[in-house]
Amino acid sequence: MRKAGWFWPLVVALLLTDCATKRVAEHHLTVGEPYPLVGQVVRFTLSYNTNAAMGIELGGDSRRIVLSLLTVAALVVLGFLYYSTRPSERLRVIGVALVVGGAIGNLIDRLRSNAGVVDFIDVGVRNVRFWTFNVADLGITIGAVIMVLALSRWGREVRTA
Repeated sequence: MRKAGWFWPLVVALLLTDCATKRVAEHHLTVGEPYPLVGQVVRFTLSYNTNAAMGIELGGDSRRIVLSLLTVAALVVLGFLYYSTRPSERLRVIGVALVVGGAIGNLIDRLRSNAGVVDFIDVGVRNVRFWTFNVADLGITIGAVIMVLALSRWGREVRTA
């Protein structure tokens, strides 16, 4: 299968899933009110993130523009990475596709509203909570791990002597 056969379906599937789940979260959840899914460990809690990943502040008052431009720059770099990837490097193609799909999903949120990126997946135990995140963030994280594996020795074919 050509690399586009893996890349584009993954990008589109992640993007559609991310956008759909965010709209459902906005329609059915109230900001800051947790809805338990797996006890209190996994719950849905609607929030809006105007900062970078994990709440990192970047760009001050113009953070929306700064973060949007950084995302576009990252997408350009990912585009070069995609085009330099051989069709046989399936793991790398999948990793890039997941990061691209997630980045576009969060960029759409950032551009469509001053409120910020919609986050709603809330994981933790009691008062020890992880950052609230979304499907795009999952795609970016999993894609980044896959890319690291693909770019390391582990992801390459083992050559026998």
